[in-house]
Amino acid sequence: MKFIRLPRIKLKVSGMKSIRMDMPPLKIGNTVASVPIIQGGMGLGISLSKLAAAVANQGGIGVIAANLIGVMEPDYYKNGIEANKRSLRREIRKARKLSDGIIGVNIMVAVSEFHELLKVSIEEKVDLVCLGAGLPLRGIPVKELREANVKIVPIVSSERATRLIFTYWQKKFNTVPDAVVVEGPMAGGHLGFKENEIHDPNFALENIFPGVLSAVKPFESKFKKKIPVIAAGGIYTGEDIYKYFKMGAGGIQMASRFVATTECDADDKFKEAFVNCSQEDISIIKSPVGLPGRAIKNKFLRDVDSGMKKTFRCPRRCLVSCKAKASQYCICEALDNARKGNLADGFAFAGSNAYRVENIVPVKALMKELRSEYLLTAERNMVNLKNEFADAIKRLISVRDQYIKTVKKSARAFKVELGEMLDKGTSSFREEYKTAIKKLETLKEQYANHFDRVDELKQQLSKYFDISSLKLPEIELC
Repeated sequence: MKFIRLPRIKLKVSGMKSIRMDMPPLKIGNTVASVPIIQGGMGLGISLSKLAAAVANQGGIGVIAANLIGVMEPDYYKNGIEANKRSLRREIRKARKLSDGIIGVNIMVAVSEFHELLKVSIEEKVDLVCLGAGLPLRGIPVKELREANVKIVPIVSSERATRLIFTYWQKKFNTVPDAVVVEGPMAGGHLGFKENEIHDPNFALENIFPGVLSAVKPFESKFKKKIPVIAAGGIYTGEDIYKYFKMGAGGIQMASRFVATTECDADDKFKEAFVNCSQEDISIIKSPVGLPGRAIKNKFLRDVDSGMKKTFRCPRRCLVSCKAKASQYCICEALDNARKGNLADGFAFAGSNAYRVENIVPVKALMKELRSEYLLTAERNMVNLKNEFADAIKRLISVRDQYIKTVKKSARAFKVELGEMLDKGTSSFREEYKTAIKKLETLKEQYANHFDRVDELKQQLSKYFDISSLKLPEIELC
């Protein structure tokens, strides 16, 4: 009979030294943010130099939204492309004066002057460019981006899009992006989902995130570099941040919460729309650019829903997919009006959790709150993990004791059987013996499973404790 030689268990659950906990840094190549939060890019002047610099000064990654940024220029309606380029360059330089931290630029692939805005970002040597609203495939100046040490971070909404981008870049450029943001359907603004997918659990961030994570893994191996996957869309608290780090995220992106900050570049009336809205006000709209979007419902949008056509002038086709002639309003004008505080003639894009905003706070206070929530969640998880480890050790010892007891019992049965064979020349009591063998096999399997679970918990504990004194012996078969 084969049986398991059970190791002697000498493990002390108490007495482990705690390791100082904090949010892990976000490492994108040689660019390292001490706080793993990217402030999402919010177009038409919501996230400009002031907000981006404030986030960067707190250790996060501040992002200037390049999309239609030139609308603030006096000559925008005459010379839109040049106005956008000029305004972007100015905002990047202003942010650099305000902060020595990490500054990025968000550019929609769908905007007509995408390549021109990307070129300005390279010339100004921003730390990274986030490329969303389309697939960044053809015409990407990879060589220039690499020479300027500008990190490339596409924004995707599916595993399929991730594989497509990374496979194309590998084949065409013999390189891959430096990180990827996976944005779920609870984000604000234009969404990369069909309307029927937005509330479908299959497309929820927690369900699409693992697929993107697995899509990136092979490219990490091939190019021998870590490619962080950054979660975005509906993330609101430090507990949410902790959740996605547990799932394997390298960082998170957050936008709506940064609207209600004193440093946000929008008018205070725009920020107050977040503070004053209810959950019922957060709605999905049909944008003139052909995509669903999430916004705060107001009179302007209710008028549009009723069929009212707003008077507007279209200076140019700023977004490739825009159907201006068939539109009831110009989304560029509407968003710009809202930015300036004129919500009677516009509306605010917002994430699904915008109704939870209660007041306008400094960026520093917001970042402190998020960190505190994260650490509280981590500490709670640490205590639960330690207790679970202690219980797992008890279960392991219990199975070991059952095994030893069964071995002794079967040995006695064998001795009795052997005596009967010698006295009577026949065998007996074999059923009990067979049952004991079967039970031993079951216990052996249980022990191995419990042992693996203890080892797994031990590795998790290593994030919070010094476990150098905890040594699990190996299972030996004989």
